[in-house]
Amino acid sequence: MDYIEVTGKTVDDAITESLVQLGAVSDEIEYEVIEKGSSGFLGIGSKPARIRVRKKFTVEGYVKDFLSDVFRAMDMKVEIFITKSEDEKNISVELKGDEMGVLIGKRGQTLDSLQYLTNLAVGKKVNEYVKVKIDTEDYRKRRKETLENLAKNIAYKVKRTKHSISLEPMNPFERRVIHSALQGDRYVTTHSEGEEPFRHVVVTLKRN
Repeated sequence: MDYIEVTGKTVDDAITESLVQLGAVSDEIEYEVIEKGSSGFLGIGSKPARIRVRKKFTVEGYVKDFLSDVFRAMDMKVEIFITKSEDEKNISVELKGDEMGVLIGKRGQTLDSLQYLTNLAVGKKVNEYVKVKIDTEDYRKRRKETLENLAKNIAYKVKRTKHSISLEPMNPFERRVIHSALQGDRYVTTHSEGEEPFRHVVVTLKRN
């Protein structure tokens, strides 16, 4: 984030004003004093204090600023809640608002695209591995449960008909859910076919 200049009667007043403008607390900013300011004589010739200030760089702060810019461009009001793992390698983002269906999109495609773009932006900014996961309204958990139920139903149909079944194209996360749900099944096996974005899972009967 670029520096901004802030003035106040004193340096402390300028710092307080900068915290309001940046929506930050004192340990989240860095600043330098340009002018200490002076009270003058009986108020005559007084000069305000002037500082250059900006938020300290943190990955979670960068993620929040990036997403805020995206939602501002989309003219959407979205609350952004961020948590990070102890090793700071994984950042979880929870979005809340009135139009979350728009952000989820068909089968989570919009949410996945937003997550991909955010990871891409972070990867260009940070010279270390950091993974960002974005969710809203517990969508990813609900989607995982739906896919696991689908996998079991498809496996039952394959066992009954003894014919392989190809599922609709899915992203890598969704395909992993299907593979994982059926990896312990004694009678069926799974594999992926096709090229992205049309890669899909095929469920087949195991050969005796």
